[in-house]
Amino acid sequence: MKLSILDQSPISTNQTANEALQESMNLARIGETLGYSRYWIAEHHAMPGLACSAPEVMLGYIGANTKNIRIGSGAVLLPYYKPYKVAETYHMLSTLFPNRIDVGIGRAPGGPAEATNALSDNYLQHVYKMPDLVNELIKYIDNEGTVLEASPLPLISPDLWMLGTSRKSGDFAAENGLAYSFGQFMSDENGAEIVQQYRQSFKPRKKGQKPYVIMALSVICAETTQKAEEIALSSIVWELQNESMEGNKGVPSVDEAKKILLNLRNQKSIERIKKKMIIGTPNEVKSKILEIQSHVLADEIMIVTITYSPKDKHQSYRLIAEQFIK
Repeated sequence: MKLSILDQSPISTNQTANEALQESMNLARIGETLGYSRYWIAEHHAMPGLACSAPEVMLGYIGANTKNIRIGSGAVLLPYYKPYKVAETYHMLSTLFPNRIDVGIGRAPGGPAEATNALSDNYLQHVYKMPDLVNELIKYIDNEGTVLEASPLPLISPDLWMLGTSRKSGDFAAENGLAYSFGQFMSDENGAEIVQQYRQSFKPRKKGQKPYVIMALSVICAETTQKAEEIALSSIVWELQNESMEGNKGVPSVDEAKKILLNLRNQKSIERIKKKMIIGTPNEVKSKILEIQSHVLADEIMIVTITYSPKDKHQSYRLIAEQFIK
C-alpha cells in the first residue's frame, strides 16, 4: 500500500516559526528515505500555531532538498487566487522538479475571518464561483482550450487533486476528472460512502484516466500503546485549544498537556477527538489502517501526525513505514 505524508507545519511551544519550517523540510527528507510516496504541506493564514502560509514557497525549498518524493500543496485555497497565477506557480515548480509536483485544490478559508478579508475582498463570491475557478485552472494546467499559456510549460504537467471532507467535494472531483483526497481526520462524514460515490460518478478528463483516492488519517504510533497515548495528549489538547481559539500558543509538551487536562471538565471532548485518530503500536496502527483501507477501498493512505517532539513524529512515521513499505 502507498503511504504519504500531510504536514500542517505546526509550531511547538518550544519552537520558533523558522524552526518549525526547518522541521517540515526535515520531515520531507525523512519521508523520502523511508519510502513515502508523497509529501504535502498545508496552507493556513493568521494562525500563530501553524507556520506555513505559502506552500508554494516551501515546496521550492523542499524540492531542492529532496530528490524523488512527490511534493505538493494540501491545499491551494483557490478562492483567494487567480487560476492563471496558480498554474504559473506550479508549472514553475514542475519545471524545476519534473514529475514530482501535485496541486491539491481546496476552498476552505484556512484561517480567521480577519485573514480572509485581508486576502480577498470577495471570498464568498469566489467560493460560489469555485466550479469556474477549477475549470479555468484545469485548462491552464492541461494547456488546452486557452489562448494564453501559463509559462513556463513543464515537460510533465503537475497532477491535479481535489481535497475535501464532504460528499460535495467528492462529486465535484468526479465531475471534473480529478484525483480525490478525503480528509477523514477532520470530517464527521462517512468517507466510505463518499469515496464509493466518487468512483461511480467519475468522468475521465483524459484518455485512460481512472479514479484515484487518498484517505487522509491522523495517526500517532509508538513502541507501546501507553507511549503512543501519552504522545497523543499534545495533539489532543492542541486541538481543544484551537477549538476554543487558544491554539496560538503552539503544540504543548506532554507535561503541559497533562496539566491542562487536569482542569478540563468536559472529558467527552477528548473522546470525540480521539475517535478521529489512530493511536497505538505498529501492529495496532497497521491493523486499523488496513481495516479502513479495505472498507473505503482507498488507493493510498496519507498520514498527518502532530506531536510536540520532532523525534516522536519521525519515529511514528518510521514505525508505520516498517509495517507497510517494503
